[in-house]
Amino acid sequence: MAAQAAAPLRVIYPKAESRRDIRTDYPLELLRLALNRSGESFELKPSQASMQQARSLRQLAKGEGLDIVWSVTTRERERDLLPIRIPIDRGLIGWRVLLIRKDEQVRMDSIESLAGLARLWGGQGHDWPDLGVLRANGLRVLASPTYEGLFAMLQQGRIDYFPRAVAEAGPELERHPQMDLAIENHLLLHYPSALYFFVRQGNRPLADAVTRGLERAIADGSMAALFRQTYGSLLQRLALRHRKVLDLANPDFPGDVPTGRPDLWFQPGESP
Repeated sequence: MAAQAAAPLRVIYPKAESRRDIRTDYPLELLRLALNRSGESFELKPSQASMQQARSLRQLAKGEGLDIVWSVTTRERERDLLPIRIPIDRGLIGWRVLLIRKDEQVRMDSIESLAGLARLWGGQGHDWPDLGVLRANGLRVLASPTYEGLFAMLQQGRIDYFPRAVAEAGPELERHPQMDLAIENHLLLHYPSALYFFVRQGNRPLADAVTRGLERAIADGSMAALFRQTYGSLLQRLALRHRKVLDLANPDFPGDVPTGRPDLWFQPGESP
């Protein structure tokens, strides 16, 4: 009698918080690539309901309806979940440009330090690790319970800037054409950060499959090709190497991030 085939890996990921939320596009494509490279059969599908980041992490930890989440790593998240320690966006999440109102660029041109930026108000999601990073560096930041609410807060003048990862800012502007917003063209915030895939503690089969697939995609160049295809033109347009870099500390950055593998990390001076 022929051996029964192993059941495919179930891989349920959180459905995007908003139809205009582009943050899921690249991680989802990379997850699909890694699973295809893993050698395992799998079923990849979104959760039934949209959910904010904090809820998705809680449900993953409890094993309630989710199998994998991509998120910025923190000490707490690495304690509660099983991290796959490969920065899936090469650390781009820690390089930040600012969304501002279109008529505010002249004011931003005069800012040359964190102290100067601290005179203004920024905005972040209430459950995003970046909120704590910005506040720990002396910046004044208002928290929003929703992603879309931050764009409205900026447009209405309740905040002066909205820091966005360099991979997010351009597409987000395109998704909000009705708002009179722009990418600030002078500053570049940087703090050490990594976007990981996380699975539930104990789900070693899925963690091993995704890790194996990512390492194979790194080795054969397909992850780098997806990165260039997704972000290459965006990075060129932002002219990162010509910006004033403001370095921030990240007190919640885990100590076992693979910083010894430079091929896994983006630098503004490299060719996209």
